Amino acid sequence: MILIDELCNKLALAAREKSQELGIDISFAICDENGLLKYFQRFGEALVLSITLVPGKAYTSAITQSKTKDVAEWAKEGNPLMAIQTNDPRITLVAGGYPLFVNGKIAGGIGVGGGTEEQDCKIAEYILYKFNELLTK
Repeated sequence: MILIDELCNKLALAAREKSQELGIDISFAICDENGLLKYFQRFGEALVLSITLVPGKAYTSAITQSKTKDVAEWAKEGNPLMAIQTNDPRITLVAGGYPLFVNGKIAGGIGVGGGTEEQDCKIAEYILYKFNELLTK
């Protein structure tokens, strides 16, 4: 398993660092490749709603191997995954969930929430950058 505790802690520090840079409190989660929660942290006074949304974002990204923003588009009426969330209530169609890949294979997913869609995605993309940087060390 690639998502050892040390790596999860480093990714959480990156999430906190970027959220502080943006001046917001967030919640952050990591799931393994099966969507099982590996790490969760609510920083500061992050929105209470983020406590349930963020692990769902990480889960959704891991099991669909896609960004939650993309899954939301695919789940609209007439699209290929229409109503996917009605089949699995853990599916979250809110932006801020990103899959983690190692050598083209799914390793897990992350979820970020507490800011605007743009802020959540900016933080998640920073975490992906750090993830890939840490893997090359």
